[in-house]
Amino acid sequence: MEDKIIVKTKYFKLNKPIKLECQKELSDIEVAYETYGELNEAGDNAILILHALTADAHAAHYHSKDDKKPGWWDTMIGDNKAFDTKKYFVICSNILGGCKGTTGPSSINPNTGKPYALDFPVITIEDMIKVQKELIDFLGVKKMIVVGGSMGGMQALEWSISHPDLVKSTIIIACAPRLSAQGIAFNAVARNAIISDKNFNNGNYYEGEHPERGLSIARMVGHITYLCEEAMHNKFGRDFKDKPSFDFGVDFQVESYLEYQGRIFVDRFDANSYLYITKAVDYYDPTKKYGSLENAFKNTNSRFLIISFSSDWLFSTEQAKTMVNALVKDNKEVSFVELKSACGHDAFLIEWEKQTKIIESFLKG
Repeated sequence: MEDKIIVKTKYFKLNKPIKLECQKELSDIEVAYETYGELNEAGDNAILILHALTADAHAAHYHSKDDKKPGWWDTMIGDNKAFDTKKYFVICSNILGGCKGTTGPSSINPNTGKPYALDFPVITIEDMIKVQKELIDFLGVKKMIVVGGSMGGMQALEWSISHPDLVKSTIIIACAPRLSAQGIAFNAVARNAIISDKNFNNGNYYEGEHPERGLSIARMVGHITYLCEEAMHNKFGRDFKDKPSFDFGVDFQVESYLEYQGRIFVDRFDANSYLYITKAVDYYDPTKKYGSLENAFKNTNSRFLIISFSSDWLFSTEQAKTMVNALVKDNKEVSFVELKSACGHDAFLIEWEKQTKIIESFLKG
């Protein structure tokens, strides 16, 4: 068996406040990040990996020899993988508002000495990019490729729009330029589950019981959107765990799966962060900001690869094609692939072999 590659999460502290979209300033921002491979002298072989909703900076390899699981996209990052660390300097940072080392609502507010909780300002995808830009400058990157799936795709899209001279290629996977009304509705239900929890305490739960049940339900709602009807049927069908209980407990295999996903999630994620990050996804809309997608893409200097999955109804192929059509109208270089999959939205994390072939071909171009 191949030896485990050990990496450490690093931390970068911004030396200036950031003006946010909500017009508030945020100071003392710290960013958790990891890097894989080496930056070349020209500073132009970087790939910035942008994570999805509840992931983190630990995208590849292991933190210790005892780790049972590698980083969340280890199948794609490393020697001779899609993002080949023999060629590229790969970076992944935890987003602003997160709870995995980057400043967020669970961080200590320097003005009070207590966690920010709901005193943390409401953030946007654009704010996340502003913070990431400070890290990229610190690392000495001059040109880069940006890559993201799901919410990470929104970040990649925004990078190409807001920093056209820095981004040379953009890979957007299982994403749309804005969340649908249905997607916003699911996020609203998830946030209400958290806020309605008896332990939420207006976000000030850090010294007491956490709103674990509310967060667990929010995660259950999320997982429904990550799968599709076919995936649920193939995984669970209408199978019982054992036999009908004739009460309101967990009877079906699909119920058991959702309960399990909700239960393990509360051990690794902060409820307030879930509120803030889902709101940032809801707000993102370059079409509204620029008047049209064509206007949003007008000044980009990037090549684009857009990948969708046939069974993804959260970010559908039809939605992905709105970006493709806008780029074509702007005479931008764009490649598009819809991959056949029965895995739903989660396919971008699961169907790595299919994606590898496409991405390797795109990066050679």
